[in-house]
Amino acid sequence: MTSFALLLLAIIFLVLAHKFYAPRIERILGVKKTRPTPAHAMRDDIDYCPAKAPVLFGHHFASIAGAAPIIGPVIAAAFGWGAVAIWVIIGGIFLGAVHDYASLIASVRHEGRSIGQVIESYVGNLGRRLFLIFVWTTLVLVIAVFLVVTAQTFVTVPAAASASSLFIALAIVFGVFLYRLKLPLGILSAIGIVFLAICIYAGNSFPLNMSLDVWIAVLLVYIFIASVTPVWILLQPRDYLNSFLLYALLIFAIAGIFIARPAIELPLFTGWSQPDLGPIFPILFVTVACGAISGFHSLVASGTTSKQLNNEGDAKHVGYGAMLVESLLAIVALVSVMHLTRGDYLELLTKEGPVALFSRGVGGFIAAFGIDPKNATQFAALAVSAFVLTSLDTATRLGRFTFQEFFAPRGGKKPSILFTNRFIATAITVVAGASLAYSGQWKAIWPIFGSANQLLAALALLAVTLWLRKRGRPFGATAIPMFIMFTITISALILLVWQNARGGNYALASMAAGLFILAIVLIVDSVRSLLKTKVCLPQPIEK
Repeated sequence: MTSFALLLLAIIFLVLAHKFYAPRIERILGVKKTRPTPAHAMRDDIDYCPAKAPVLFGHHFASIAGAAPIIGPVIAAAFGWGAVAIWVIIGGIFLGAVHDYASLIASVRHEGRSIGQVIESYVGNLGRRLFLIFVWTTLVLVIAVFLVVTAQTFVTVPAAASASSLFIALAIVFGVFLYRLKLPLGILSAIGIVFLAICIYAGNSFPLNMSLDVWIAVLLVYIFIASVTPVWILLQPRDYLNSFLLYALLIFAIAGIFIARPAIELPLFTGWSQPDLGPIFPILFVTVACGAISGFHSLVASGTTSKQLNNEGDAKHVGYGAMLVESLLAIVALVSVMHLTRGDYLELLTKEGPVALFSRGVGGFIAAFGIDPKNATQFAALAVSAFVLTSLDTATRLGRFTFQEFFAPRGGKKPSILFTNRFIATAITVVAGASLAYSGQWKAIWPIFGSANQLLAALALLAVTLWLRKRGRPFGATAIPMFIMFTITISALILLVWQNARGGNYALASMAAGLFILAIVLIVDSVRSLLKTKVCLPQPIEK
């Protein structure tokens, strides 16, 4: 098989899944285009604000993509490209896209609240509180990691820093023209794409050079402002415009692969275990992560996307479709290293890191059009950095939502300031992420959160499965992925507890053990809830 044949095969499977499997999930979820969404029923133009389908797709895709579907497959390629490709395609279609779509609809049916709210409805307040603590802790780590990754990218590629700054200014102007002056989206998009190109050119001409610590400080101020600003001003237009960068990256990369037809040098399979990673099960699955399924996606779907969904009919393309495009990006990331020999791959991965390795590979594909390889590589790096920045401020807003939801009043009690004040909730979340970023401790605990991210997906699927069962809907499409993900993550956590305890790293061993206990408690509570809950009469799937 050639690399282009693998890419073409992946595209065919993903398109067929959206054509035939997504409608089945749509019927199971009982999607109705006439049902009012929270974006209209609870509109406040701060968090709840209906968005046109292309704009919302851009926000959702930009938020979930980030660098994870690039980093994961590139690192997991150490096991060989065959297993990674199979998991990305099958996992993306039957697990990841279902997870994202179902999480979005479940949140829409619960007033745009998070998956934690769904868990409370069917498991109880204790389950909700445990889940929200886990989610907020995970998001703080994501903020810390993306702060450092974005700052390092800006230090290494100053042109990306200046271009990203110009993107933000462009997004604000775009939002004003779209939502206040009511200009047509098509005309604005065409103009916006032109100005995106101008921003890239200006970024290369006037790079911003600052130190790592200064960039972290600047980004902290930015994410605070971005988290409390109404979504129509920055979040929606910026993510929508940024999505065109990744579309361009994907189109040029796929076309470049077709022209260049790079030979496959990386082995199909290299062994059941890797020295720096561990056994193929469960490590490969938690390493690929976002390319196949990611719990972070459920936070985006139920945190920001559900509050902007204009019509339930848009959810199939936004929820299910965006995950399929992310799986395609993961396949492109895999192909970007398949032309390397195993020796060169391991050497470059250690020396340059997965993002630089991806940028180098994709830059080579784009160079097939006659573009200077250096400029092509810089464009790839810029596109990745733009999406890391998007995920950074989206994670901050989600952290604010989660923090406020934890302190939501119960039993008619008066709401506390921690629930009502978005500025305080954001400040606490940002300070927690900043302390971790400046301490450098995120480097040591990041491997644990590869498993935590997948555990989050299992918990989201658990919540959705309970919701479907309560409504008398078929729930096999979410229950089977849930069992698979619980098996993978629990196995990974047990392995991490053993490895870290044996290596004397008791802090990491304790963290993995804590996550394991959390999963077990929620599973036990869910089973108890299932035995007690009355189930509605089964509802037929609409044709």
